[in-house]
Amino acid sequence: MSLNSELTTDLKNAMKAHDKQSMGVIRLLKAALTNEQVKLGHDLNSEEEDNVVMKEYKQRKESIEEFKKGNRDDLVAEQEAQLKILDKYVPEQMSEDEINQVVKDTIAAVGASGKSDFGKVMGAVMPKVKGKADGSLVNKAVKEQLQ
Repeated sequence: MSLNSELTTDLKNAMKAHDKQSMGVIRLLKAALTNEQVKLGHDLNSEEEDNVVMKEYKQRKESIEEFKKGNRDDLVAEQEAQLKILDKYVPEQMSEDEINQVVKDTIAAVGASGKSDFGKVMGAVMPKVKGKADGSLVNKAVKEQLQ
């Protein structure tokens, strides 16, 4: 089942259950997918769909951090609720061990030797883990292994 049809089914179920929070999140996700489809000019493949979902997920996580800094607990709770709904659609993420292995292999492949090669390693790692790993975790793994 494609992501769009899964979202349509979930939207119908949320409407029947009068779940306004789920309806809102699903509608926003469907709109983001449609906007990306129009921007690219073709039907989205699963990787492109995953990128859109991850972008929405990341936006919510960043909003939570900002709202925590501003002591806006009401908005933090709302964003966390949206994040729980989005969790269902987020592609499976790599474990820290898997990320470390990819970083280790990439460092060996590009011949990196120190902190000065950070950009070169990140540039090679990110396409391999795009949509499957959080960039901050990858950044941390690269820094640790280049020390």
